[in-house]
Amino acid sequence: MTRRTDTRERMLRTAAELFRTQGYHATGLNQLVTEGGAPKGSLYFHFPGGKEQLAAEALRSSSEQFAEAIAALLRDSRTAADAVSTLVDYLAASLEESDFRRGCPLATVALDAADDSELIRVACGDGYRHWQQVLIGYLAEQGISRERATELSVVALASIEGALLFAKTLRDVSPLRTVAAHFRTTLEKELF
Repeated sequence: MTRRTDTRERMLRTAAELFRTQGYHATGLNQLVTEGGAPKGSLYFHFPGGKEQLAAEALRSSSEQFAEAIAALLRDSRTAADAVSTLVDYLAASLEESDFRRGCPLATVALDAADDSELIRVACGDGYRHWQQVLIGYLAEQGISRERATELSVVALASIEGALLFAKTLRDVSPLRTVAAHFRTTLEKELF
C-alpha cells in the first residue's frame, strides 16, 4: 500500500517536472494526477487549494533542491571562477539531457503564471531570492564585499536565466558557455 506522504511527494515531483518543461497553463489536472500515479481525488485531498497550491509547493520544493545543488557545486569548486563554469556545465547538461525541454525550475512558470497568481509569483520570487542569497554568501566567503556580491549575484542570475532561455530556444548551449566565460573573467578581475 502506498503511504499518503509518498503520493503527496510523488505529485510534487511530477508537478515540478511538468511545470518546468510545459509551463503552468499547459499542464492539466488530469495529466498531473495520471503522471503522478495518484488516485483521481488525491489532488484536492493533498492540495485543497488545487493546482495553484500544488504549483506553489512544487516551485518551492524544486527551487530548494536547486539551491542545494548550487551550494554543493560552489562548495566543491576550487575557485569562484571555476564555480561559474561548473554551474553552467550542470545547467547545460540538464538542458541537453532533456532535449532542451528542461530549463530553469522557476522561469517557465514565472513567465506563464506569475501575473495570474500571487501565490505562484511569491513562490517564484522566494526561490530567486534564495538562489541569490546562496550566491551572495559564496562570493562574500571568497572575499568580495557584501554590497558587490549582491550586485554580482543579480548579474549572474539574470545572465544565466537569459542564457538558459536563449540556449533552450536555439537548442544550443553556447549562450550559456558565453555567459560563463564572461562571468569567469569578471570574477577573476574582482578577486585579483
